[in-house]
Parts: sequence; C-alpha cells; structure tokens
Amino acid sequence: MSDLVTIKLPDIGDISTVEVIEVLVAEGDVVAVEDSLITVESDKASMEIPSPVAGTISRLLIKVGSEVGEGADLMVVEATTEAVAAEPTTNAASDGQTDTNNSSAPASAPDNVESKSTDQSSDAHAPGHAHTNASVVDQSAIDNADFSADLVVLGAGPGGYTAAFRAADLGLSVVLIERYPDLGGVCLNVGCIPSKALLHTGQIINEAADLADHGVVFNKPEIDIDKLRSFKEKVITQLTSGLKGLAKQRKVTVVHGHGVFASANTVSVTDDNKNTQTIGFKQAIIAAGSQSVKIPGLPYDDERLMDSTGALALADIPKRLLVIGGGIIGLEMGCVYDALGTAVTVVELSDGLMPGADRDLVRPLEKRLKKRFESIFLSSKVTAIDATDAGLKVTFEGGSAPSSDTFDRVLLSVGRTPNGLNIEAGKAGVKVSERGFISVDGQQRTNVPHIFAIGDIVGQPMLAHKATHEGKTAAEVAAGMKSWFDAKTIPSVAYTDPEVAWMGLTETDAKTQGIAYEKGVFPWAASGRSLANGRNEGVTKVLYDAETGRLLGAGITGTNAGELIAEAVLALEMGADIQDIALTVHPHPTLSETLNFACEVAEGTVTDLYAPKKAPKH
Repeated sequence: MSDLVTIKLPDIGDISTVEVIEVLVAEGDVVAVEDSLITVESDKASMEIPSPVAGTISRLLIKVGSEVGEGADLMVVEATTEAVAAEPTTNAASDGQTDTNNSSAPASAPDNVESKSTDQSSDAHAPGHAHTNASVVDQSAIDNADFSADLVVLGAGPGGYTAAFRAADLGLSVVLIERYPDLGGVCLNVGCIPSKALLHTGQIINEAADLADHGVVFNKPEIDIDKLRSFKEKVITQLTSGLKGLAKQRKVTVVHGHGVFASANTVSVTDDNKNTQTIGFKQAIIAAGSQSVKIPGLPYDDERLMDSTGALALADIPKRLLVIGGGIIGLEMGCVYDALGTAVTVVELSDGLMPGADRDLVRPLEKRLKKRFESIFLSSKVTAIDATDAGLKVTFEGGSAPSSDTFDRVLLSVGRTPNGLNIEAGKAGVKVSERGFISVDGQQRTNVPHIFAIGDIVGQPMLAHKATHEGKTAAEVAAGMKSWFDAKTIPSVAYTDPEVAWMGLTETDAKTQGIAYEKGVFPWAASGRSLANGRNEGVTKVLYDAETGRLLGAGITGTNAGELIAEAVLALEMGADIQDIALTVHPHPTLSETLNFACEVAEGTVTDLYAPKKAPKH
C-alpha cells in the first residue's frame, strides 16, 4: 500500500525561521529513512533535515532560498506503509529501564509527517539532534565555575591557538588552556619547529661537505652541541613569545594546566602545583593533540631510549643511534643525527621506508640514505631492548637485521596516538573511539553540538596545517559564520634530504581503489637548476584523469619539495587540468618548473626530454 506523505519542517528549537541553503534530493529520487533531504541555516547554525520515511520524492515544495518555519511543508513522498519507520515506544519499567519488548504497541505519526492515508499504523523516527550553536546550556554549572567565557579552547597547538585567536577576532570571549608552560603545543615546542631548525643545520653541514666535488673543501665542522641547542631554543622562544603577545593583544585568557571536562559546560584545569579551577563555557573546541606511541615492555626509565621529544632535546651526539620506525619523523631525526656525525641505523616493520608514500617518490631518498646511514633493515622488528653499561642491547627479528646489536641511544618513532581518552570527554557527552579519536562533521562539530574538535584528535592526517584550517572553521562556526572545512587535499611533506612531498591521489591508492589515471614524470636529472645545485636524484610527477586531463595528484622528491608542492595543491583546489599548468609560464631555471615539465610530459609537449609522441589536444 502507498501513501502520499507530506514532510514538514520539524521542531528546530527556539529558531523561528530558517533558510533553505541546499536541496539534496530531486523529484523521482528514492530515499531511505534518515537520508538527508535539505540543509537549512539560521543566524546561529546549519543543519540537515533527514527523511522520516522511505519512498520516492513525488514533489518538492521548497527551493534554495526558501524561508521556512516549524511545520512548513517541504516535500511530498510516495511511501508504502511498511516503509514508514516505526518509533519504539518507551514504557518506564519499575527499574527505570526502557522496555524494548513492547513492539506491538501502536505508534502515532511523527510531528513532521502528514499522511493522506487513514490506514497508517506506524510512524517514523523523528529527526535527530539539530546542530545549533547553543544546545542545552547548563547555566547553573557555568555560574558556579570560577570564571567563564563564550568559548574554551582545550590545547594551544597550531590548531588550538589559531582557533582561539580567530574566535577572539570575531568578538567571542576566549579562554585558551595549555598544559605546557608555553603556547604552541607539541609542534612548536618539541616537534615541527625545533626539528626544522636542526634539519637546516644538518643540510648546511652536508652541502658544505658536498662542495668538495666542486673543488671547494672545508675542514670538518666542529660542533658545539650546547650552542646548537641554544640556537634551537632561541627559535622556539621567539615564536612562543610572539604567540604570548598575540594572545594578550586579542585579550585571550591563557590558563596553564591539564584540562579535562567536568560537564558539558565546564572544564576543570589542574596546574603543576595541584591547584584546580573550573572554567565555564557556552562552546568549546577540543584541540588536545596526540602523543608518541609506546611499545610495551621497553625500558622507558632509561633516558637513552628516546621519543622524538627526547631526540630533539639534543643531550649529546651518540656514536651509534637506532631509529625504530622508518616513517617521516624517524627519518627526519635520522637525517639530523647523521649530519651531526652519528652512525644511524633504521629498522622498519614494513617492506619499505615511509609507508603510505608512492615507492617511486621514496626511492631517491632511500638510495641516498643507504649511502649515508650505517644500516637500513626492512621487514624487521625489535623484540626486546635491554639496558647495559655498554649501551642499549637490541634484539631483532626478521629481514636482514642481525639477531642483536648494541647502540648508544635508541629513538622510538612508530607513530602517534590521539589524546581523546585523556580529557574525560565523556563527562561532556562527547563520543570518543577506543583509539581516542573524536568524530566530527564538516563544521568540526562533535556529537555534542556546542563542542567542536580539531587536529590530530579527529583523525588522519595528523598534520599541523590541517589543524590550523580546522581551527579556523570551528571558531567561525562558533561565532555564527557559515563555514565548512572542505579541503580537497592535505599535502604531506617529509623534510628529509632529499625532501619528499605529495598531495591528492597517490598511485598506491589509485591502484587499490581501482581509479583510472595516467601520469607524467619529469626526472630532475634533466633539470638545469637541480644539476647546478649538485643534485640529480629528484623527480616530479603528476597524476591526471585520462578523459578530462583534470589533475588528481602530484608528488615531488628533491630539494625544497615541501615548498614546491603548494602549487600543485592550489591547482587541485582550483580544478586545474594538466594543460593549465603546462601553459603557465614558470621562471627558468628553477625547481618549480619541474611541475610544468611533468605536465608537459603528460600532454606530450615536453622538449626538455625526448618522450613518445602524443596527439596534440585542440
């Protein structure tokens, strides 16, 4: 039996009218229960309205731009009686539990469904939680706090401080909570920035040595470890001081200590002296980041076993260093210590360095590192580490690794895990996965509408530049703006020597997902600028759609690849095709023109290489 069901706008709280900003279905479309039908927006929030019935869209009664209020007719759906979802009745049992066995009880139609059939005996589940900026606010909890603000940001890394500053610029009163003495989080204090300071030093050392092939010979460098450490700390201090000043200029209140949720509208912060204060908020942004993964059973009480933070502390220059994990962080730190004179060994569980990157991009790096590092053991793992007077004795298994060896220091770099389980988010009603991740929508909202989450804690890739853009989105939405995070790609960069960078679709993913593509590859052995720099191992490649020529992805290995990848990111965001890039005049001689050349290879117009002829496109 069919019913013509008129779907109405459900109760949307204290909002009188909303604007239809998207119609997600068309007449004739088949929809299931809970499929999104339209997106509406007020001055406070946006939300999708789901279908309370399953069936076929018979007639649309609204369009983009329509102003509608509660009970307004949205569309007519031809639905069968069986397709109208039954809502379980809730009978309070004596123990306070819901009786889910009373399936025979008749149900009434939901408020936003009007059926023309008098035979209807089942109903639809009412639309779920509406995303409003002000969900239920526990004003008494806020009033009882030590102090309060419009917005609390938990974590002052790149994403957190960006969110706090943007929200303050938009007129919100903001409290920024940070567990460390300085703003900037892991990235600025013990991650991205100090590692780049040391990598720059290492690069200069290597370039000076390489000049011997050009007839310019320098003496072996004398490394003052204390002065080098001071340089790194000076860079950090300059940036953290700048952030402190920016917070003050914006009147952002900074609170130092470990913050955890006490309720859906309060956070409890405990400082190093065990003093605790409660901060109330109307909205919150979780930017609590991640921490290094630890392998159980290793001697973490021995300072010779380091994580990335310990490696960046630069306590000394060990004679021999083992890096456990051949990913980006491990290889970057390996490059630093190699340049400083340490004999570096890398052990990686998978069959190649930097898992996740295309093999042709990693190959030039791996070839160079095999010459510089003491050893690289692939398809191998560490099964035990024993602390001895002579060093850390490491037991290996698999691959070409020896049964055991002894190292002065060991760097454990096998990934990072989110801090979602360390902030008592459950007390605020925020759902956290077993691994510590928090799910969010396109506006960075969690399942609790007035609490947002950004950065490492919401999932891969765990990168600062992703977090900053997510932070801006969350802050703008909290301030009532119509913002979404919808980046087409997040670029990845390994600041090794040579650097490796990629964005968009990788060949590995394309093959796994069965996505058709073609590619153009330009070797840097044909780049005049790269050869003039004394380097020939680089490569630039582009992936594109064979039918449309639209850019799908790109990868670059070579000097300053991390700087060069930005052009490809912009091209992808703008929907460029390979001809757009090939016809863009790049300065010569530069490394940036290798992207231009790769696109010329793709379309068969390159003259800096001899490539098979391709029919010209008109």
